[in-house]
Amino acid sequence: MNLQLTDKTAIITGATAGIGLAIAKTLASEGAAVTITGRSKDKLDDAAAQIAAVAPGSNVKTIVADVSETQGVARLIEAQPDTDILVNNLGFYEAKPFADITDEDWHQMIDVNLMSGVRLSRHYFSRMLAKNWGRVIFMSSEVGAFTPPDMVHYGVSKSAQLALSRGMAELTKGTGVTVNSVLPAATRSEGIVSYLRQTAPRPGMSDAEIESHFFNTYRPSSLIARMIEADEVAAMVALLVSPLGAASNGAAVRVEGGTFRSIL
Repeated sequence: MNLQLTDKTAIITGATAGIGLAIAKTLASEGAAVTITGRSKDKLDDAAAQIAAVAPGSNVKTIVADVSETQGVARLIEAQPDTDILVNNLGFYEAKPFADITDEDWHQMIDVNLMSGVRLSRHYFSRMLAKNWGRVIFMSSEVGAFTPPDMVHYGVSKSAQLALSRGMAELTKGTGVTVNSVLPAATRSEGIVSYLRQTAPRPGMSDAEIESHFFNTYRPSSLIARMIEADEVAAMVALLVSPLGAASNGAAVRVEGGTFRSIL
């Protein structure tokens, strides 16, 4: 399928690994000019090389910027003042007992997971509306719809993304701009594997056994009963940001393997 992205520009934040990198690879393969951000030049250079390997001849730009901070947002905007597509992917998670989550923990979670997207969208979204075309994606999570008790602050930040996405979408009525959020379930990465190991009921279990235990115990409603692959999430994002995805607006799109039992 031709997603008609060859004349589009895209910014993907936090794209040196995981879902962000998979999205950058997919969009570059579809012909979009891709800009990726991160805090480490070495990691950005490595990510750019990986993108070039799967999308030879692609237009890939790297910008060292921590967009969880206002200075990093300003640096990105100065380097690239305009874009057709903004994928707010930057984020992190941690497990912590609720009583131990400090004000500093809350502020960091909100700044990274929510405010990075707020600040960038405040600039790029208005430009999209002015030219009557654009796509904004917020990479939320399945926990945006239910808050896990071992990471309440993370769940709150992801729920807030859903509200932000829907509220912005309300401002696009009658235009060629769309705003959507994407809700992946646990997606295979080095970080999630480390997290799942913490849930192992006994030492010496293989990663496959730990994954099976996690889904049997903590996500029994999952219909695929496995972790999502980053490429599977990227494929959904690519469709949503393409001209072919124009009919999806203000949506919270699930890529969570059927964990939610509700019809809507």
